[in-house]
Amino acid sequence: MKIDALINTLGRDSGSGPALARAGDRALALEEAGYSGALSVETSHDPFIPLALAASRTDRIDLITSIAVAFARNPMTLAQIGWDLQTLSEGRFILGLGSQIRPHITKRFSMPWSDPAARMQEMIEAIRAIWNCWQTGERLAFRGSYYQHTLMTPMFDPGPIDCPPPRIMLAAVGPHMTRTAGRVADGFISHSFQTASYLRAVTLPNIERGLAESGRSRSDFEMSMPVFVVSGFTDEQVAASDASTRKQIAFYGSTPAYRPVLEHHGWADASGELNRLSKQGRWDEMTNLIDDEMLDAFAIVADPSDVPGRIANRFGGALDRFQFHAGIGNNASWAPIIEEIKAS
Repeated sequence: MKIDALINTLGRDSGSGPALARAGDRALALEEAGYSGALSVETSHDPFIPLALAASRTDRIDLITSIAVAFARNPMTLAQIGWDLQTLSEGRFILGLGSQIRPHITKRFSMPWSDPAARMQEMIEAIRAIWNCWQTGERLAFRGSYYQHTLMTPMFDPGPIDCPPPRIMLAAVGPHMTRTAGRVADGFISHSFQTASYLRAVTLPNIERGLAESGRSRSDFEMSMPVFVVSGFTDEQVAASDASTRKQIAFYGSTPAYRPVLEHHGWADASGELNRLSKQGRWDEMTNLIDDEMLDAFAIVADPSDVPGRIANRFGGALDRFQFHAGIGNNASWAPIIEEIKAS
């Protein structure tokens, strides 16, 4: 199993200095620590610039957007930055895309929203058509329902590269987008608010349907997931990990779009209560609703030495790439555990 880690922060930069300036150093540290991939997330900063810095400092590690907001951009801009990063990294870039939700696309980015699964499929097809034009010299003639790309003059054509075009992974939560990932993407980025039971009963069958529609098999596809892990080498570390994980599960659980995961486990009432409390800003009470049974369903709760075995037992055969959701795995004490996870 491959194991990945973030090279930028989920929110604003800390007082220790801009995270962007440290992205190259962070990627190099991950590579030297044996990680398989360096992830750049799009929150308060552009997701591509950290990977450009990382490409100049590393030689082996995969460089992945996890995720870049697809509908904030168009196929041509994504194709161009993907081509450049694939060139800079000599074939190590993976374009991880996600749709975001409608209010962010229309109100934050001022971009159109419609038929997200169908639009996403066409966007990926358009990106690949542009890359094929640059790599082979074939005339650009993509005409779809949402995107049309029919003009490519020599001045704007970067020409072929000495490696294959980037792989594209797609993040999804609902069944339609998940099936789209199986149909047109090279891999799937799971949301962390997903249990192993839901993954196997709901997500994977939709991936398989999409793969079947494209004439591919599971071996042609890569599954990635950030997993909650409650662990630590001291009581203080375990307590902090436990508290932050319950808080994050409560936050995600309050979102109506994620209600099906809770319903799958018979926790529909908790979903409604979490949503009600979130609207009132009663965050501490929300966290208190995440009992030990719920925590154990969403998170690996174990001593550090037991984490690899627990991951293998819970996700073996279902995941190809693994990411600690946050915090865990960021110090040297985890190095042998990371190697054991990779070997599983």
